[in-house]
Parts: sequence; C-alpha cells; structure tokens
Amino acid sequence: MPGIKLKNVKKSYGSYEAIHQLDLDVADGEFLCLLGPSGCGKTTTLRMIAGLENLSSGELAVGERIVDCPETATFIAPEKRGMGLVFQSYALWPHLTVEQNVEFGLKLRKFAKAARQQRTTEVMEALGIGAYSKRLPSQLSGGQQQRVALARMLAVNPDVLLLDEPLSNLDARLRLEMRAELKRIHTQFSTTIVFVTHDQWEAMTLADTIAVMNEGTLQQLGTPDDIYDRPANRFVAEFVGSPPINILDFENTGDLVQGAKKFLARRHSEISGVGSVGIRPESISLVAGQDGLSEGEFGAPARVAAILPTGGSWIIELETGGEVIFMNTHVAPAMREGDQMWFRVPTRALNVFDAKGNRIYAADQVLAAAAA
Repeated sequence: MPGIKLKNVKKSYGSYEAIHQLDLDVADGEFLCLLGPSGCGKTTTLRMIAGLENLSSGELAVGERIVDCPETATFIAPEKRGMGLVFQSYALWPHLTVEQNVEFGLKLRKFAKAARQQRTTEVMEALGIGAYSKRLPSQLSGGQQQRVALARMLAVNPDVLLLDEPLSNLDARLRLEMRAELKRIHTQFSTTIVFVTHDQWEAMTLADTIAVMNEGTLQQLGTPDDIYDRPANRFVAEFVGSPPINILDFENTGDLVQGAKKFLARRHSEISGVGSVGIRPESISLVAGQDGLSEGEFGAPARVAAILPTGGSWIIELETGGEVIFMNTHVAPAMREGDQMWFRVPTRALNVFDAKGNRIYAADQVLAAAAA
C-alpha cells in the first residue's frame, strides 16, 4: 500500500485560509488519525487527499505519484487515486441489498461476475455481515450499516482508506465494538488508513500515529503515547485527556503557583523561561501530611472539595493554594469531602511549558534525571 505526502499545503476559501503550510507524511500501511476540534481543518485535509477539494498551493503525492499540485497544474481525479472514502452518514444505496451495496464498486470496475461474487462474499464474511446479505440498509442497525459501508470500500481493495468520523452516529457500545473492528481490519488488510475524528479516545485507541490540528495548523505529530505524555504545547496538553490536564499558569499569583515557582527555582534552577506547568490528574496522589512526600516530589496542602465516582474510577476535586485541581484514581478513596490532605506529584510527571505555551523539552531531561 502507498504512503501519502503533503508538502507545504495550503487551502483557502477566498480570503480565509483554512489550512496553513501543512507538511504531513503518512507511511505505507499506517493508521493515522487527524484529531482536533470542529473547524480545525481535519476534514478539509481528508477531502484534499480524496480529491474532493483542490489544493490552493503545495503538493500532494500518493506513493510516487503526484496527484495534486497547482504550481504544475497537476490534478488526478478522485476515482483514479485508488482510494476508498467512508462518509459519516454511511451513504448506502437504500434500494440495494447488503450484498448489492458491497459489490457496487466492483460492478463499476467491470469485474467478472464470478470474481465479483467471490470478493463480495469474502469481505462480508470478514466483517461479519454475511448473514445479512439479502437485507436492505433500513433493516440493519447502525453498527451493521457501518460494517456494510466499510465492506463496500474494502471490496475494491483501495490503496488508501479514508474515514470521515464514521463512528459519530453510533451509541457508546457500538462505537467500542467498531473501534475493535477497525483495528482488526487494519491488521488483516494492511491498508493505509486516514481517520478523521474529534474524539480523543478514538484517536488514542485506534491510531499508530496522531496528527493534532488546530485552526488549520498541525500542532503535533506522534504516537498516542507521545501525544499524551509529551504534548508539544498547551493546546495539545489541554485537548487530549479526560479529566483535562491541570495547568498552573505562572502569571497567576496564588500560593500554589508561587510554590511551584519556588520548587523549580530551588531544585531545578537550570530550567528557565517557564510560563506554566501541566499535571495530569492520574499523576497526583494524596498523603496525610507533608511527611508523606518523597525526596524531590512536588506537593502542597489541599482540601478535598468533591469526590465524583465515574464507575470504575473516581475524580477528586482539590482546592489548594488558590487553585482548583483534579486528580483521578482507580482505587476507592478513603478520604471524605472536607478532609485536609497533601497532594504529591513525581517530578518526572511535570509538563513544563514556556510563556508562549510551547513545551520545554530540555526540562524533561532535567526532571527525569532528578527522579532517577
């Protein structure tokens, strides 16, 4: 399967520039998620890859073939790009049976009847919809319709599979089932997949690589672990994670922020230019008093403001030094609302950003070395 390369791509609608100088490589056989809030440019990027939108400038290549480049007046039509696109609405033919929908693309490509039937049967069985082959789409559940839409695309064996928020219309259980199904499809067919979603957990559980976008700009490209553990900036840190990351903004004058400033200045004076510190909720734990802090850990006194059960885990709201922070635990809490405790955070769990919100990567090395 081919890779995809976007080089210095821009997309404008009149005076509005929706995509700004996007450079993005999707490796052969990779599962890439375009992740970001509504209006960030992820669907526009997908549509440019599919050929449904023209580039305003830059270059788009699939494998070794340039498929769109305004500077050289190159444009390959969508149907000649070897791609399959699955829409959010499924877009199944309502008057055709499941089998007829799946074989539709093969008919357009003039496959022989025997080959068409064999391929259709193989794909339907692989996706577990063979038993519904004679049903109409209206007689299927949302998850079954989604499988039919995927089967129709996979039947023609596309070089690249493009998925535009295909799970957003499903309920929570079906979404979970279809995430597992997409993982299995990727493993079985080794297709290059570009998946658009605003759901961070979909991206984290499905993708080999995540491209986080905001306002038409690529914020970070990396593995799910990179995106979560080492966010490139505050936008990525705050967008990915539930409960969201706690941010101590050094422009604030509260006691907790001042304590964080003094902690870094006293123990890690080589870290300079800090504008804020981020702490993931699951990195926080509670102890009875200051004596419970280990050497080098950051901590402060805190009041338990609320304990929020979520089923299998608990979110605990803490009031500390003029700030409200949240911690997350999978162990039933022994404390009660109103209890006075100390929270603690390992230094390696601190995410340090400069005044512009960009990650200070040098701080990671300092804090990791201190924790060793």
